[in-house]
Amino acid sequence: MHLNYLALAVPLFLTFMGLEYLVAHKKGKKYFKFNDSVANISVGIAERLLDVFTVGLFYFVYDYLYRHYALFDIKAGVLLWVALLICTDFIWYWYHRLAHEVTVLWCAHVVHHQSEEFNYTVSARITVFQAFIRTGFWAVLPVIGFPPAMITSMLLVHGLYPFFIHTRTIGNLGILEYILVTPSHHRVHHASNPKYLDKNYGDVFIIWDKLFGTFQKEEEEPVYGLTKPLQSNSFLWQHFHFILEMLYSARAAKGWRSKLKVVFGKPDNVDPEARAVLEETFLLRNSSITETPKLNNYVVWQIATTLTLLFLFILLEHYTPVFIEICITLLILLTLINCGAILEQKRWVFYLEYARYAVLSFAVYYCWPHTEVLCLAALILTTAVYFQSRLRERYYRLVYGYTRT
Repeated sequence: MHLNYLALAVPLFLTFMGLEYLVAHKKGKKYFKFNDSVANISVGIAERLLDVFTVGLFYFVYDYLYRHYALFDIKAGVLLWVALLICTDFIWYWYHRLAHEVTVLWCAHVVHHQSEEFNYTVSARITVFQAFIRTGFWAVLPVIGFPPAMITSMLLVHGLYPFFIHTRTIGNLGILEYILVTPSHHRVHHASNPKYLDKNYGDVFIIWDKLFGTFQKEEEEPVYGLTKPLQSNSFLWQHFHFILEMLYSARAAKGWRSKLKVVFGKPDNVDPEARAVLEETFLLRNSSITETPKLNNYVVWQIATTLTLLFLFILLEHYTPVFIEICITLLILLTLINCGAILEQKRWVFYLEYARYAVLSFAVYYCWPHTEVLCLAALILTTAVYFQSRLRERYYRLVYGYTRT
């Protein structure tokens, strides 16, 4: 069987998250919050899912550049693997630094810094937008002459290491603090303390930060998250809020020079009042949120089911028809939006179930293309619409533990 064993990363990372939770609990440390962890894992699920469609595209880009523009003909060897690791990490440093210093790049990277906790779930906060931007930076590697197979293998290894530095359960690592990026260094990077801002951009080696003057040792206790906390569990808002803030600020700016400064200058050029204005239009906060066990259990059930579906989807990628792949992708994304909306206790979350039902019905009909399937699906939908008010009331009781008004 031609299985995609990259699917094993899903249970592997979940295992380490569970172990970290147990260690923190044993130490009496509250390093995890329910809503925060769900939001982190949701972002990670979306990125892993969309990677199925983008990884091949990235390889094609590397292969095309290598075949047409490679300056040198590099062959795999021990020293050249080391050279590739150093080059990859050096490019990462500058990608990461510019992602903090250029507004349009920060739009993609800001999602990684929204969490106000710091644990292994935070490492999952990577978006597909970041993947595209990083590919643009790493496109230098095939032009130098590194073969695409070497590059993709190195990126897998290079991408694994950062997972393990997103933790508060590991303290100072002695002599390694002078060479590698350690959890201590990365805690500084994720902090919003004034002295910690825009520091420690390295991914594997800390030498670049020391060389280019962006190193900061962990001293005072870090305060995690953005300098202006997002305070939202919405899956969509987390992904797009800063893009909207940038566009709002650019539109309000006078003259093309000012507009370009907003987009390509520092994130500080974005109007600090933009978020509040946009929240009034797009976020529609619910000021009476009451967390209940039913709500949490329903979200846990959905996330667990989604993770299982994601694992099977990646594992059996080569055996899944394209239409079913599209249906699974839509179903997972709708579920992630649903979980965020439930945590925000939105009224419209009930209607999202119609969309999930429609996708599921199309998938079933594709697998069993019989008229009876369509008739049954239409009958169920018609009945649901007819008894909508009762179903909505029961739904809110099931999910929120009380009736929404």
